[in-house]
Amino acid sequence: MKKYIAEFIGTFVLTLFGCGSAALTGGIDGTLGILGIAMAFGLSIVAMAYAIGDISGCHINPAVSLAMLIAKRMDVKDFVCYVIAQCLGAIAAAGVLKFIVSSSSNLDIATSGLGQNGFGANSYVGLSMGGAIVVEIILTFVFVMTILGVTAKAKTAQVAGIVIGLCLAFVHILGIALTGTSVNPARSLGPALFVGGEALSQVWVFIVAPLVGAAIAAVVYGAVCKTEEA
Repeated sequence: MKKYIAEFIGTFVLTLFGCGSAALTGGIDGTLGILGIAMAFGLSIVAMAYAIGDISGCHINPAVSLAMLIAKRMDVKDFVCYVIAQCLGAIAAAGVLKFIVSSSSNLDIATSGLGQNGFGANSYVGLSMGGAIVVEIILTFVFVMTILGVTAKAKTAQVAGIVIGLCLAFVHILGIALTGTSVNPARSLGPALFVGGEALSQVWVFIVAPLVGAAIAAVVYGAVCKTEEA
């Protein structure tokens, strides 16, 4: 149970601080901009990796957990419980973020949003649905391949949190203007549930595409990159 609670907490922090950095500061054109928002997501991973990494491995992302399942680094029971905990953590964080936005006289969910993902009119560059699917598969592939590689050996375990956090910031730098960057179905589900409308109708892309990207990464890593783990 400690593992599942840790995953809830980690995903809560990632969603609140990552999505909150976008919603509360004006998004791409706001105070933080793309680089600042990307770093907020990345630093959330770094913080949580060293806080809960020894407890649960700090997946805080159903796509990462799926890759670990395919790579036989976790069993089906833990996978299901991890995903439930992650989704609940993201939903709770989105609820808190909605409360914060609603409590401000200068913010409005209709204009600030909750850091939700989107395509078409909801993409900063007007990216199509097909483009969004391709982008999310590629970004998740890169992110999950990095995780599988850096966590494969004990000698890289001490720096894994920093590497994974920087990689998440890295993929956000490209992806924010395109889709808002998901690479994490739980992080996408939480805000979409509270924003509703098109955000909710489009969220399937940001659930399916990251899972596909993660599955491809796990298969490719196992076939091409895997060495003896120690």
